[in-house]
Amino acid sequence: MEINFSKVRRFIVTSLLVLIVATTTVACSSGTTATLPNPTTDRTETYSQLERGNSLAGQKFGDWVVSTSHGLISDSYVRDNNKLGVVISEQVKPTEVKTLAKALTMGFHQNFPDQDLTILMYAPDKERILTAKYDVQSNNIEYQG
Repeated sequence: MEINFSKVRRFIVTSLLVLIVATTTVACSSGTTATLPNPTTDRTETYSQLERGNSLAGQKFGDWVVSTSHGLISDSYVRDNNKLGVVISEQVKPTEVKTLAKALTMGFHQNFPDQDLTILMYAPDKERILTAKYDVQSNNIEYQG
C-alpha cells in the first residue's frame, strides 16, 4: 500500500481549518473597540478594507477567515451579515470544497446567529462553484452547485 503524503497533508490542513473555524470563531466576536480609518490612508487599502464586509463585524469576520485559512482562502467578503463569499486557492481540491463550506457555515453561524445564511464558494478564477444555504429553523445546510 502506497501512502500519498500530498493527500495526507491536504487532509490534515483541511481538517485543521475545519477545527479552527468551528472552535475559534469567538475571536471575531470580541468586544474590542474599532478605530476609524485615517482619511489619508491609501485609497487601495481603504477599498480593499471596504470589500471585506459592509459592516464592521462583517469586515472583521472576512479578515479573520482569510488570515486563519493557512492559504486555502485567498479572499472573502461578508454582506448584510448573512452572506459570506470566499475565493479558494488552488490548494483546495474539488473534493474538499463542500467540507470547507460546511466549516465556514458553522463559524459564520456562530458569529451571526438567528438568521438564514448563504455561503458562496468561488474558484481561484472567481467562478462560483458551490452555494451553501443554512436554514436556521431546520439547522440544515443545502448545497447547490
